[in-house]
Amino acid sequence: MALTGEDVTGRALVLFDFDGTLADTIAGICSTARTVLRAHGIPEEELARVPQIIGPPFPQAFSLVFGLSEGEAAQVTAEYRAIYQDLGIQGWPLYPGMRELLADLRAAGRRLAVASSKREALVIKAVADNGVSDLFDVVLGKKSDDQVSKAETIARVIDELGLSASDAVMVGDRHHDVDAAAACGVPCVGVTYGGTAAPGELEEAGACSVASSVDELRRVLLG
Repeated sequence: MALTGEDVTGRALVLFDFDGTLADTIAGICSTARTVLRAHGIPEEELARVPQIIGPPFPQAFSLVFGLSEGEAAQVTAEYRAIYQDLGIQGWPLYPGMRELLADLRAAGRRLAVASSKREALVIKAVADNGVSDLFDVVLGKKSDDQVSKAETIARVIDELGLSASDAVMVGDRHHDVDAAAACGVPCVGVTYGGTAAPGELEEAGACSVASSVDELRRVLLG
């Protein structure tokens, strides 16, 4: 599917994914995952696939990418989280220019939200660590590991704010974001500055546009 080129500058609500979209979490996620997977006997050559776990929810991502059983994926996830939750701000800093973009969107009257596949408590903490909690109307993640649909989180944001799909635009770095937004009837702007999506992935998924930098994202959202 080609880019739709839809103009989203008039959308009242901008929903952001967190990992690879708002914050540069890639190094922390990949380093932590490699440490745990190595201890579980995953061969070094297979660890090159670790970046693919960014996007899908945990623990399902470990089964999807590495073929782990449900039980082992749950164990790997528990060990991963024990390390990752202590990384602090160095594990999830905002991308350069993102804080200013968020402030400018707010100044322009837009409502802002986070819709993440991270556990809700952790994404709330990560947003707070970056000092931008006051810029968001709502910050939501998944409630439990039983929730595999990001579309549920997007729908929950829209419902909590009393808006409709026609009021919203999603911003995300993987096809999972585009797919989840589409399931809710919401267009999605893809971003590639985090380096997580394969070439052409976001375009093929049907992103309305793709931004390769925070400055490009600013132009797409603010005109």
